[in-house]
Amino acid sequence: MSCEAATFEIERQDSRATIGMVGAGLRRFTDAGRDLILPAPGPAGFRYHGALLAPWPNRIAGGRYRFGDRWHQLPINEVERNNALHGLVCWTRFDLVALAPSSVTLSHALVPQPGYPFRLSLTVHYGLSSSGLTCEVVARNDGEVSLPYGVASHPYLRAGSGGVNGWRLQLPAEAFLTVTTDRLLPVEPAPVADGPFDFRVSRAIGNTFIDHAFTALIPDADGLVRVRLLDDDAGGVECEWDPAVVPWVQIHTADAQGADGHRAGLAVEPMTCPPDAFNSGADVVVLSPGSRHRASWTIRALPLT
Repeated sequence: MSCEAATFEIERQDSRATIGMVGAGLRRFTDAGRDLILPAPGPAGFRYHGALLAPWPNRIAGGRYRFGDRWHQLPINEVERNNALHGLVCWTRFDLVALAPSSVTLSHALVPQPGYPFRLSLTVHYGLSSSGLTCEVVARNDGEVSLPYGVASHPYLRAGSGGVNGWRLQLPAEAFLTVTTDRLLPVEPAPVADGPFDFRVSRAIGNTFIDHAFTALIPDADGLVRVRLLDDDAGGVECEWDPAVVPWVQIHTADAQGADGHRAGLAVEPMTCPPDAFNSGADVVVLSPGSRHRASWTIRALPLT
């Protein structure tokens, strides 16, 4: 098997996960034989299935941003919208640090390059436990100057054997970002109340189109946020994280009319910062030399009730 296609399998009881060496992305996750995410269809992923998004998630307008006293120009990889999309590591080979039956740890050292002239190392740990599958990402500034940073994950959750239109969503968020129709760049925050994106109480998604970032997240009593995707026949799946560390989530209904995977999974992307954050400055993590940032999220099956 080539390095580009190499994967690592971990398992615990009835749960199994496949993690790719390329991009350290989550390629498949099953519980009792049920897919909890839409499996990635190719060795490097397609439409960012399960990808790790760093050192920024989502879009940077025109790939151009100012940090400190310098302007930087990133490569444009969302050509049709003239944006730099989803960071620099999605198609980068990670190194294996440790492999155990129920966990795997991978790492990558990002070298200075045009548009991101910083030294950043990433360590990604996936572990299966009784709580589900947890991904933890630790970033460290290995350079001599401060750097901007953000991280997210891009799984398409599956609640059952159907598709998005037949599932219910519980999304504890009070606000979302409106976006431009042509480039999907943020305009301003708006309340979800009484609008099409108010899923604070679980309800059917139906044919609603969503490709927006949500914030003002409402934690449960233990301080954690839980986004739940529910199916009347299979139970469902949830994603959980700490909103003090990860205050945003992108939700996308995977609309791709005529293509494989059209509305077959719901992207639930916990993000440390919103779209175009390197320009707005909103929730950008600034890592000083030698400092670290740690973020994590957990995906688990929900039983049929």
